[in-house]
Amino acid sequence: MSAAAPSGAAVNKRIEVAAAVIYDAEGRFLLAQRPAGKAFEGYWEFPGGKVEAGESAADAMRRELREELGIEVDAVSPWLTRDFEYSHASVRLRFFRIDAWRGEPHGREGQRFVWQDARGVSVAPVLPANGPILRALELPAVYGITQAEAIGADAFKRQLEDALQRGLRLVQVREKTLSRAALHAFAADVVTLSHRHGARVLINSDAALALETGADGVHLTSAQLRTLARRPACDWVAASCHTRAEVEVATRLGADFVVAGPVMATPTHPGAPTLGWPGFAACIKDTAVPVYALGGMRPEDLPTARRYGAHGVAMLRGAWR
Repeated sequence: MSAAAPSGAAVNKRIEVAAAVIYDAEGRFLLAQRPAGKAFEGYWEFPGGKVEAGESAADAMRRELREELGIEVDAVSPWLTRDFEYSHASVRLRFFRIDAWRGEPHGREGQRFVWQDARGVSVAPVLPANGPILRALELPAVYGITQAEAIGADAFKRQLEDALQRGLRLVQVREKTLSRAALHAFAADVVTLSHRHGARVLINSDAALALETGADGVHLTSAQLRTLARRPACDWVAASCHTRAEVEVATRLGADFVVAGPVMATPTHPGAPTLGWPGFAACIKDTAVPVYALGGMRPEDLPTARRYGAHGVAMLRGAWR
């Protein structure tokens, strides 16, 4: 899952770094500018710093935020882990999401900071290791999966309109029994309606259909992961995973995010094996890509999912209620 070293880069002992994605009440995140005299001075980064001997990454992150910004963290959840090779150092960046904190952020070391939105970052340059992190932050907390087969296309599109008005911004078209012509027409309608509200749409298993309908990407099945040698030519690529090995395959393929599960039992697959939350956490530990928890999820499960390292929850029924 590590990034390749630049040509000619020295191989250094890997430095453990904790970084924080701090949110304000408007859903914006904080970027800080590296001060003069440090490597990459003037570049923008997520606040944080080196993990000291005998210190956990989470404790290091809390300490760094207290020392750098003068804030106290109340709610933290693990998120992504990225390995990156700079010319001067090899780093392992452990990112945490901070949804609750106290105090007024101020640059105690004289550094500047700004609040940013993922779809319109206005500062530059950003540290190279943080590029994929900014892309990951464009992903919302809920991933809705269509259910037209169960309730009918027209009834579902009414549900979709309601969900989009409530803020849903990521949709997967997954309809296994529709004919190709019916699926094409349905997917095109979902794309048109979703784009009108600024939401992205991925098509399950069919990159060609995604391109034909103007969708934003493709969602690969776990079976497809075993057959693909390269990432599909789509803007966004996701994948369904059931094991740690599949998550690693999806990451190497260059997936933007994955869905892992089933976490809990579902009405459509009663008695099927489930991961449970501890199993889910083990499956996605230290992943470099965002992961949505799937299987029996409800909107109220989102805080629990994040505590176990999920980016968000993927839902077939819960997204439309």
